[in-house]
Amino acid sequence: MSEQRHNAKRPVCESAAERATITRQLASFVADTRIRDIPPDALRRARDALIDTLGVGLAGSREPGAKIARQYAQELGARPQASVWGTPLATSPAEAAFANGISAHALDFDDSMPTLRGHPSAPLIAAALAVGEVTGASGRSVLAAYVLGIEIGGKLGRVLGTGHYMRGWHTTSTVGTFTATAIAARLWRLDAGALQRAWGIAASQVSGLVRNFGTMTKPFHAGRAARCGVLSAWLANRGQTADNAIFDGKNNVFETYGANGAPLAGIAGRLGEPWEIVEPGNWVKRWPCCYAGHRAIGGLFELLERHQIRTDEIKAIAAGFPPGSDTALISTNPQTGLEGKFSVEYALAAAALDRKLTLESFTDAMVQRAALRRLMSKVRRYRVADSKVHGLDTFTDIEIDTARGRFSMRVERTPGSPGWPLTAAARTEKFMDCAARILGARGAGQLLALAQRCERLPDIGQLLKATVPATAR
Repeated sequence: MSEQRHNAKRPVCESAAERATITRQLASFVADTRIRDIPPDALRRARDALIDTLGVGLAGSREPGAKIARQYAQELGARPQASVWGTPLATSPAEAAFANGISAHALDFDDSMPTLRGHPSAPLIAAALAVGEVTGASGRSVLAAYVLGIEIGGKLGRVLGTGHYMRGWHTTSTVGTFTATAIAARLWRLDAGALQRAWGIAASQVSGLVRNFGTMTKPFHAGRAARCGVLSAWLANRGQTADNAIFDGKNNVFETYGANGAPLAGIAGRLGEPWEIVEPGNWVKRWPCCYAGHRAIGGLFELLERHQIRTDEIKAIAAGFPPGSDTALISTNPQTGLEGKFSVEYALAAAALDRKLTLESFTDAMVQRAALRRLMSKVRRYRVADSKVHGLDTFTDIEIDTARGRFSMRVERTPGSPGWPLTAAARTEKFMDCAARILGARGAGQLLALAQRCERLPDIGQLLKATVPATAR
């Protein structure tokens, strides 16, 4: 499909009220922003997000939930158009986005964003690469679409505030449905009116519960959001009708799903001021587990090193969380590797015992080790008194009680955030460790080189071809 703008079957006329809605304002921003008006730094950060997501997605493609998604895509027998990462399989754009979104989130190693209170890139990159491939989009167009999609996600997250998540909604899935719709619409060159309808279609597909954390259904949320976004844009492009002001008026998305954040009108007036991808930016994970525990993990490693604390002298470990900041850490006594990803008790015990946290740390066998279970029984979490409900951008208190005394600190930076960033070398190491598990070291290096010059690729399909192992081509 060519990259010319599509206006297929859109309504011939719109009322002044329809033109003036905030939904229209957001849609026009996505549809009409010129690539040259997007700062180079934002495009560079989009490239970095693409690299990180591809890496963790390739590693995640061998997880059980990702395999199930591929089996589903194969059984559909859809016309092969878009690539499923790490395999020679191709399917429809919506189902490729579904399978790849699940892979990208399967290890819980993908990036986060505090204003979104979730993971922006898994659904966004999955949708972007699927639609980008079938439209023959350039790498620069894909990166620009990502910047615009994450801008919408961050701004919607600011409006939702903490209320949506605290009611049990998984924002990666709910907001991700709207961001994936935006990115698919942009790459299919839909105009603002069509995107408004696409968001109306997407709104009736919003779902995803925090209750499912620690199971294969959590990454399913990311894949489903990506697929819903692609499907919504496709349907709107072919004339399906829907409410075209879904963010406005009575029973709008925010009123329905429990928002308590900033007023929508004020947020919509600050699109690109600053760009969400720049401030607060993507927070890149250092360890493959829930981000809510990363401050505690980072503080623990600092205390262990600073005071040369041996594992055998640890009497107790305590982690203190302000209200709302540990909502995602739903498991206190995990029995599986997946449950361990959402247990700060397990993560701290494993970090203290092994002095590292890797992909191999989160297997069923590692969780069930006798020495680990003994140390985990010495870990507790407690509530830090505070009248405010917090998100990712807060603090965690960490304390280690030993025979030599008690060592503690308040951790106010989050590993992988702008305040405590991963170095370029660490990001490359993470990508290579993840991607080489599927492509081998040579194939991973070739994919990384292509991704690093993504902005200059005339066709994003070149990048997708490089995700297939050489032995399967």
